[in-house]
Amino acid sequence: MAIDPFGPGSVTGARTTASSSMSQLSEDYESFITLLTAQIQNQDPLEPMDSTTFISQLAQLSQVEQSVAVNDNLEGISGQLSSMSAIGGLNLIGKNVVAPSDEVALQDGQAIAGYRLAADAASVSVSIKSADGTLLRRYDDLDRSAGTLHSLSWDGLDYEGLPLPSGRYSLEIRAEDAAGNVVPGQTYAASTVRSMTYENGLATLHLANGETTSAGLIEEVW
Repeated sequence: MAIDPFGPGSVTGARTTASSSMSQLSEDYESFITLLTAQIQNQDPLEPMDSTTFISQLAQLSQVEQSVAVNDNLEGISGQLSSMSAIGGLNLIGKNVVAPSDEVALQDGQAIAGYRLAADAASVSVSIKSADGTLLRRYDDLDRSAGTLHSLSWDGLDYEGLPLPSGRYSLEIRAEDAAGNVVPGQTYAASTVRSMTYENGLATLHLANGETTSAGLIEEVW
């Protein structure tokens, strides 16, 4: 599962880290000033201390303080963007989406699948199997170009033309180049978004086919 960009949990954690950093920096700053004051008060008038070192250290603390403040502001902006994205994620509930999956849901004799290749291939086939691995249908001589999300519609029939019951079926892609080497590929499937939850600070979409996915992995919505 890819890391989702609109999980409020991650933003909350980031802002907590920034707050802790600012608190620690404040303590270090006050401790430095206290130590500097004590050393100046107790220095030998005949051999006064070199103030260059103290000024350098003070400048470094100021730079760190500015950096932490900038990070805190950026995290605030990130939090606002995340909240906006979360609202957009809620709008996906009830919509049909296409996302990476090795399973396809057959409903009323219809199912929409797809695939994407990492490189151009010489041959491509997609197999549809039952839960126990039995081959039910295979599509050969498919589009061999890389990068594009290729759509594949399944009519719900097996090799003998008999209709299969509604349910979940596995997808398997096999692609090879001209030398017979395997070309990596990813299968996709269409399903309906049933709900959305936050898990470990990430927004997770729960699909009708029983799988979960990140909104950032969705390819199509309708």
